[in-house]
Amino acid sequence: MRVVVIGAGVVGAAVAAELAARGARVTVLEADHPGAGTTANSFAWINSANKEPEPYFALNHAGMRAHDELAGDGAPWFFPVGNLEWAVTDRHKEVLAGRVARLTARDYPVEWITAEQAGKLEPDLAATPSDAVFAFFPHEAYTLPVLLLSRLLGGARDRGVRVIGGARVTAIEHGPAGTAVICADGGRYVADTVVSCAGRWTQGVAELAGAHVPMADPDLAGSATVGFLATTAPTAARLSRVLTGPRLNVRPDGGGRLLLQTLDLDAAADPATPYAPDGEIATDMLARLPEVLNAAEGTVVEKVRVGQRAMPGDGFTVAGFPATDVPFYVVATHSGITLAPLLGRLVADELYGHESPLLQDFRPGRFISGEVLPPPPPARRPGEQ
Repeated sequence: MRVVVIGAGVVGAAVAAELAARGARVTVLEADHPGAGTTANSFAWINSANKEPEPYFALNHAGMRAHDELAGDGAPWFFPVGNLEWAVTDRHKEVLAGRVARLTARDYPVEWITAEQAGKLEPDLAATPSDAVFAFFPHEAYTLPVLLLSRLLGGARDRGVRVIGGARVTAIEHGPAGTAVICADGGRYVADTVVSCAGRWTQGVAELAGAHVPMADPDLAGSATVGFLATTAPTAARLSRVLTGPRLNVRPDGGGRLLLQTLDLDAAADPATPYAPDGEIATDMLARLPEVLNAAEGTVVEKVRVGQRAMPGDGFTVAGFPATDVPFYVVATHSGITLAPLLGRLVADELYGHESPLLQDFRPGRFISGEVLPPPPPARRPGEQ
């Protein structure tokens, strides 16, 4: 089988590697360079705790297990160290209790712990009010996404996959010899099947194949598709895992750096605006850091960026063949980091004729051509349903 994969982010790399492992001849076309889209601009927290409804939870939970299998006994990109969340307001406590109960019923590992236990997990955890409650999600993880991408793409190349950068797709044409994918530079690549893993450019690529896969606008300031991320310079504060606090989420980012996320500030995020590392957003993020970590005095921000999520129009993953005469399979998700290793396997299975029950609720046929979808809600902040 000849396959062209459009997009060299983590999802495209995983799909290419798995198809090549099954004997397919695979070419990956990337408009810019590998990881130039969403992959390198993600908080990269691997979890399923707040993924609803149940089919979406089940898909992401399976995605967590696929990361464990890919990493084996250890990997420099994967850190299965858990997530520690705490609540201080009555509303947040109520929401957290409901989530813990729901996850416990689904056999998702989660436990209530004391402030003393939380301090043993994270010795530099800042002091909290005496009535704060703590939940620990021990099987959650984070990844360093560029290292994950290099692992997946390297594995694909080792299996004979061609990865071509600077190949912006401008047309997809079906003929008796197969489906031709044509690029702006004149390149022409013929395949038996085309798989779109184009991330936030999915809608435009799908239109080239005559398919309708609506995506939320990734350039819309303050929308659910955008969010601030700040990387600090190396700091001496100790941190081992993801911390989700009332006003700041933090995880290690390699080399002593921290990655900061403040969901309540995202309404001001604009992908078209540059944000200085000593500007208002960075200053606000750093002002919250002592609420989460002690010993972070003097920490400075090296970079502030606006991540742009690849979010299908209704907020949920898309995977499958749209209603089109062209052999065109589309994958799009804003849970790409969590799902990439699993989607690689499932998509390869489906192209070889084995449909996945995990993907049955996420087919692109659910969209009606011309339908205007309401925008997906922004990411949940602590204390929100």
